[in-house]
Amino acid sequence: MGSHQQEPWLLEDGNLKVLTKEMRHGHGRSGRTAHNMSSSSLRKKSTRTLVSKVRCGLLRNVLSNFQEVILGTKLSILFPAIPIAIIAHCYGLGRPWVFALSLLGLTPLAERVSFLTEQVAFYTGPTVGGLLNATCGNITELVIAIFALSTNKVDVVKYSLLGSILSNLLLVLGTSLLCGGIANLGKEQKYDRRQADVNSLMLLLALLCHLLPMLFRYSGGSDALAAANSSLYLSRAASITMLIAYFAYLIFQLWTHRQLFEAEDEDGDGENNGSDEEEAVIGIWSGVAWLVGMTVFIALLSEYVVDTIEEASDTWGLSVSFLSIILLPIVGNAAEHAGAIIFAFKNKLDISLGVALGSATQIGMFAVPLCVLVAWIMGVKMDLNFNLLETGSLALAIIATSFTLQDGTSHYMKGLILLLCYVVIGACFFVQRTPLNQGNNVTNITFKSASDAVLSA
Repeated sequence: MGSHQQEPWLLEDGNLKVLTKEMRHGHGRSGRTAHNMSSSSLRKKSTRTLVSKVRCGLLRNVLSNFQEVILGTKLSILFPAIPIAIIAHCYGLGRPWVFALSLLGLTPLAERVSFLTEQVAFYTGPTVGGLLNATCGNITELVIAIFALSTNKVDVVKYSLLGSILSNLLLVLGTSLLCGGIANLGKEQKYDRRQADVNSLMLLLALLCHLLPMLFRYSGGSDALAAANSSLYLSRAASITMLIAYFAYLIFQLWTHRQLFEAEDEDGDGENNGSDEEEAVIGIWSGVAWLVGMTVFIALLSEYVVDTIEEASDTWGLSVSFLSIILLPIVGNAAEHAGAIIFAFKNKLDISLGVALGSATQIGMFAVPLCVLVAWIMGVKMDLNFNLLETGSLALAIIATSFTLQDGTSHYMKGLILLLCYVVIGACFFVQRTPLNQGNNVTNITFKSASDAVLSA
């Protein structure tokens, strides 16, 4: 019976197959990133005592996969929110409830996508696994953005992507440094600055690409339409540049300087606990099938979120900007965020920084420019001008984070400052009541009035 507990149940070409030790060493630990380590902290160990007694091989494999994928996470209690959200939508129940249930359902789905990409990486190797993680790591935000673009809700796209960057830089990183500093008061907390420096440079490039289209509108004279068109063309060119930089970053991360981004779990407990995590528990085709199924449900719930966000805003008395910038990123990435904080408690800041900065870089340098280009293909005018307030918040978040991480050491005060910055920004969007698709007009009027006042003086 003990041998059954150690064997990963795999189904290849209709036959059960055991993942060999050589396969595990070839595709296992060397490819683990901070995202994989973070997500693994929320997984539950599964025992196959009952499953192994099933005589039918196909049924045993199906039950084993169900146990690992659906029940193998501490967030499995949230899975019932998915069918409830679908039923609520089909029967026309309260649309704000559909919005809330859809958000709850997205939480375990996002965590399971990370788990499944890691499982597939055991067979494809660390490089392809890293590319898969880079593509699927923020699939929730991308799917929500694409559905919002299809309904011409450009502001929802901008708000949700901006919120993901802010939550990673200020909320996740700030909470991690704060909790890690309090839990390790008697220890010196250090981390590798080199990874933080690379991500900070990428984020500063993203900030430049956001600033220029916004400033371009106010330097082109009085012809607002011509300035808007020029800003749109500049945004598309900048988006292509950002994607080129991100692909270079992937080469840097996965090939030339892979050692900077590999997460190491060095203490004794980590090795004991992580040994089971380094074994593939489902086959490659099972992993791909589950990944496709999870993506379908993410797409369905994302469509519900986009369709009901305005009704939820009206019912709850919260602005769409607050729901998109604050609530969506917190709930959608709760699993990944919780993992980063757990590792900060264990004084493993390299993993926490890898999660927070890696996600922010992925959103800023991949998801945002990709959405601009997808909108271009769809005939939707989306630029990188996120308006004055939103771009200013992004600039301050990136600059504050860069200053915080410049010396390679940490304490709870740094985390507290970042967390308080997030609270202030959240309060700002809580009181903001700008209607959808009118942000640019309000900004233009405000900026033009201020410019006229300065010139007349």
